[in-house]
Amino acid sequence: MGIAYTAEHWTDFGVATAGATAALAGLLVVAISINLERILQFPSLPYRAAQTLILFALPLITALLLIVPGQPRAALGGELLAIGLGTGAFMLVTDARTPMSEQETNATRLFSRILPSVASCGCLVVAGATLLAEGGGGLYWLVPAVLAAIIFGLINTWVLLVEILR
Repeated sequence: MGIAYTAEHWTDFGVATAGATAALAGLLVVAISINLERILQFPSLPYRAAQTLILFALPLITALLLIVPGQPRAALGGELLAIGLGTGAFMLVTDARTPMSEQETNATRLFSRILPSVASCGCLVVAGATLLAEGGGGLYWLVPAVLAAIIFGLINTWVLLVEILR
């Protein structure tokens, strides 16, 4: 079995991801607490804050599962698949129930609210499925899943910390 399908080769990636995303989640909580009153003035921003917390928690939880010693490949594949599907569905349903703000257009909604869920959770689903199938990339799909979650999470954090005050 190759590197893409053996979690033992991914422990350093998991440790780095867990540390980075835990720190980012903590900074997000500070950003939210600083601007909580302003965030609550806009109907879509509480959702965006929750989405961002989920975006940082998703790779954190994934990384913790990745570094579990001796976990069978099939178990990890099933966990990644379930977390990706469950989280993605939750985020998309929640987004559908969240009203658009006056500043949002369909294009900005697509980029800021839908694409983060689809990109991060979609890659996680593919990682789980290909890990189970032992073909198609396996754990290498964690890289774009984590990068998408962090990049979109940082964009949202910037909006919640700085742009909200403009």
